[in-house]
Amino acid sequence: MALEAALLDILACPACHAPLKEQGDELLCTGDDCGLAYPVRDGIPVLLIDEARRPA
Repeated sequence: MALEAALLDILACPACHAPLKEQGDELLCTGDDCGLAYPVRDGIPVLLIDEARRPA
């Protein structure tokens, strides 16, 4: 998955509003207390808190 840099610059975690970073086929929250991982399906980020998971 390769999101455009401009898109990644404006996306934020819906839970804590921290920036997101790409890792594999997920977007990871960079917030210290949050750390949710949001899936990317067919190139589209799914930024729903109910769809996020806590990384191991």
